[in-house]
Amino acid sequence: MATQELTRNQALVLGRLENAEAPMSAYAILDELREDGLRAPLQVYRALDKLLDLGLAHRLESLNAFVACAHPHCHSSGLIAFAICETCGQVSEFSDDVVRDRLAQWAEREGFVTTRTTMEIRGACKACAAQAA
Repeated sequence: MATQELTRNQALVLGRLENAEAPMSAYAILDELREDGLRAPLQVYRALDKLLDLGLAHRLESLNAFVACAHPHCHSSGLIAFAICETCGQVSEFSDDVVRDRLAQWAEREGFVTTRTTMEIRGACKACAAQAA
C-alpha cells in the first residue's frame, strides 16, 4: 500500500513518526496530533495497528513505543533488529543475515515455528559512548 492510499489518520500518524527524533508512545502521538483533529486514543491505536500491519511502523516492545520503518526491505529478511541508546534515545534499525540464519537454524533444530523475529539491543550509541569515555 502506498502512502497516498493511507487514511488521513494513518498518514498523520506515520508522518509524525517519520519526523520524530525518538520513539513515540501512542499518547505522545495523540498529544501532538490533537490540533489535526485526532481526539481519542483509539484513533491513534487503529492507525498504528494498520501501519504495523503494512510494515510502515514498528513497535518497540521494551519501550512500549513506536517508530517509522527505516528499511522497507526488513520485513522480507525475517529479522528486524533495533539498537536503542539508553542515553539519548536514538534508535537504529538493522537486519543481519548471520543472526537471522543462526536463529532460523535454532528454530529448525528445535521444531519451533517462527512467526516473526524482533530483537532489541540496548546500550549506548557511538556518540554517547564516546562522551562517556
